[in-house]
Amino acid sequence: MQALWISATGMKAQEMRINVIANNLANINTTGFKASRADFEDLSYQTLKAAGAQGAAGTEIPTGIDLGLGVRLASVQKLFLQGDYHQTQNPLDLAIEGKGFFQVSLPDGTIAYTRSGAFKLSSDGTIVTSEGYPLQPEIVIPTEAQSITILPDGTVTVTLPGQTAPQELGRIELADFVNPAGLKAIGKNLFLATEASGDPVTGNPGEEGFGTIAQGFLEMSNVDLVGEMVEMIMAQRAYEINSKVIQAADDMLGSTVNLKR
Repeated sequence: MQALWISATGMKAQEMRINVIANNLANINTTGFKASRADFEDLSYQTLKAAGAQGAAGTEIPTGIDLGLGVRLASVQKLFLQGDYHQTQNPLDLAIEGKGFFQVSLPDGTIAYTRSGAFKLSSDGTIVTSEGYPLQPEIVIPTEAQSITILPDGTVTVTLPGQTAPQELGRIELADFVNPAGLKAIGKNLFLATEASGDPVTGNPGEEGFGTIAQGFLEMSNVDLVGEMVEMIMAQRAYEINSKVIQAADDMLGSTVNLKR
């Protein structure tokens, strides 16, 4: 009774689908979070009669008999669609309007990438993430700075006491990838480059297809609440109907066992 095993793969697939949905919903308020989507593929087939085979009368059989053996999870893909903007008025809250990622340096020197622009200042004035990872290229804000201005092209300037003209400190660079879906998510709103994503291409905001910087804004999660709720209902019903198939197969086996001559 192959239906038992086939339906078991269906229940396992829907369990994985629910896990993906649960993670999306759990991060609905996570800054810069990108929703994931579970993609599935059918398993191999058992061929009982090959299409195109010769029939008894020398004719050609137009269609064969291929019995599918179930389903499995093929991939969990990140969807890098633009999230909504939330105005905060915080000068260190930055959003990318368009393509690109902020670059931050991990403790081992590896460069990670993020869409979350909720930056802070460290004890020495360096612009860092919530985990303390410095923004790259590194920019240090003087302690006596009275205001911080970050232009759409990424230029960072501050106003110092006794000076009327702003002082330029540096420029934020963005990175982009041929295949952002191939990035590896490592948590903390960070991604790492992989062979699938390709090497990063860096550039200035507003140039060569890169997005611009919006100061005082944060990009929110791109999770579609209504869509995720519909997906959850569909996954729940698909799980239920697969369990019904297992029950039906069990009843058929029970009928076979209880046959009397």
